[in-house]
Parts: sequence; C-alpha cells; structure tokens
Amino acid sequence: MVELKVRYISKEIEKLRYIDGVSDWIDLRSAEDVVLKEGESRLIRLGIAVELPEGYEAHIVPRSSTFRNFGIIQTNHLGVVDHSYCGDEDEWKYPVLAMRDTEIHVNDRICQFRIMKNQPKLTFTEVEHLTGNSRGGFGTTGVK
Repeated sequence: MVELKVRYISKEIEKLRYIDGVSDWIDLRSAEDVVLKEGESRLIRLGIAVELPEGYEAHIVPRSSTFRNFGIIQTNHLGVVDHSYCGDEDEWKYPVLAMRDTEIHVNDRICQFRIMKNQPKLTFTEVEHLTGNSRGGFGTTGVK
C-alpha cells in the first residue's frame, strides 16, 4: 500500500476516496463556485495539496461525464503532478476551457486522478534502421 499525505485546503469538499468501489481512479472536486461563459478559460481550485511518494507522479484527467455535465474540456488534456509539487501551498488545480456557458459548484466532481510510478531511466541508442515491421506511419491504420 502506498501512502499519500493530503492537506485539505478547502474544508468544504468531500475527502478523497476511490470511485464507488468500482475503479482505482479517485474523483477530484471543485473547491469553488465557478461561472464560465463560452470560450472562457480558468484554473479551477481542487482544494487539496498532496505529498506524493518519491518515484511517483499523479495523472489528472476529466471524468467521462465532465464534458456532458459541464461543457468544459481540460486545456492540457492530461495534468501531470510530480512528487516535488508537495508543499502546503501547492494546491492542485484543473485548467479548463468552457465550450458553452456553464456553472460549477463546490463539491462537483469535475476530474479524476491516479498515481503512477515514474518512467524508468532511459538510454537512447541511435540506429540506421529499426527491426520491427512498418505499419504505414502515424495515422494510417484506418477508420474501421
């Protein structure tokens, strides 16, 4: 078991927990009421700071219902929080762009996260040719 030390900057949001016992992702909630007009962007406060263990990072992505419920998209498409972002003031935030007028309220579940082990150290070896079969290049595998 891996321990995460969590500082709740907002006392209004629910405590972190697994998603209804059916997933290993953990929901994150808005720590503020937000009103956005179509085309506006902002960082939404998530109300927590987390001390990740050495060698781990957190990946933050939208929930599958986030766009349908709120009409927002995550502007960086995947948020990565490394273990060095671990101070009392290092509040997690969610960068969004509103695709329609919307309102988000304190405690609305707007995104989710999981932690992952860091990528191992890599070495790069330059070669003239690769040994695998070519699949035709990026974006050439068809539609069906």
